[in-house]
Amino acid sequence: MINGGLVSIKESLQSLKPTERKVAQYILEHPEMVMNASVQKLSELAGVSEATIVRLARSLHLKGFQELKLRIAGDLAKSSHNITKSYQEIQIDGSIPALIQSVSHNNILSIQDTMSVLSEQDVEKAIDCLSKARRVYVFGVGASSVIAQDFKQKLSRINRWCEAAPDFDSQATLAANMTDEDVAFGISYSGQTENIIQTLKIAKESGATVISLTKFGSNPVEEAADIRLFTSSLEQSIRSGAMASRIAQLNVIDILYVGIASRTYDESIMALDRTRNAVKGSKRNGDKVV
Repeated sequence: MINGGLVSIKESLQSLKPTERKVAQYILEHPEMVMNASVQKLSELAGVSEATIVRLARSLHLKGFQELKLRIAGDLAKSSHNITKSYQEIQIDGSIPALIQSVSHNNILSIQDTMSVLSEQDVEKAIDCLSKARRVYVFGVGASSVIAQDFKQKLSRINRWCEAAPDFDSQATLAANMTDEDVAFGISYSGQTENIIQTLKIAKESGATVISLTKFGSNPVEEAADIRLFTSSLEQSIRSGAMASRIAQLNVIDILYVGIASRTYDESIMALDRTRNAVKGSKRNGDKVV
């Protein structure tokens, strides 16, 4: 069953236009009522035009109101089987068992929420594009730089040419020399990171295909991309930092990596064997992968 309607609305709430936000708030407060409402009825209940509801669905990257209702129905069915469905506050003075439970719960929930907003079609497009690219350049700043480095390391293991740059000067330099055979992959959870926005614009002007990985909703980074991938993590506390959102991003990176490797499975396995043997001497137990 497809779901993710309510998650998509929550993630997009701050980026929606005022009238769209008004109906979005109504849906979040009355999801069961919306399930039995037509566009006309919902427009009356929320005090907006029917066109606004259609625009809201499009802002959520959905085909229309019926798909939104279908996804909300999936959310409601899922929540009825899941007692603890919200992100938990992390208490710094809590017990160790509570700490283990709350952090793990939030990480798991962020992956589940991401699965509901991640387009299978766009994932396939991204894998195709990355698989065919002459060179892949991954750009991220701060916590997203860690995600970029992880993707670079993974692609390097299967003999894919991949570069990652943590600062704007390096990013801009690489982007300026890209061609239409290359892919620029911009990672920014907020989608508001100025360095990444400017770098992707340069890459686009150079002819490269641009892929973005941001939180769900409209933002400058995804607007600069040809292929848009989204994650979801509704953790609110400053204490949580970029923990659950980072796990969600890493999960998408793993999906892309396995997809790319599977396109040339035999070559990827041989490359993994070569790189594993190359670093074996650096391990205390040289005959084992540790």
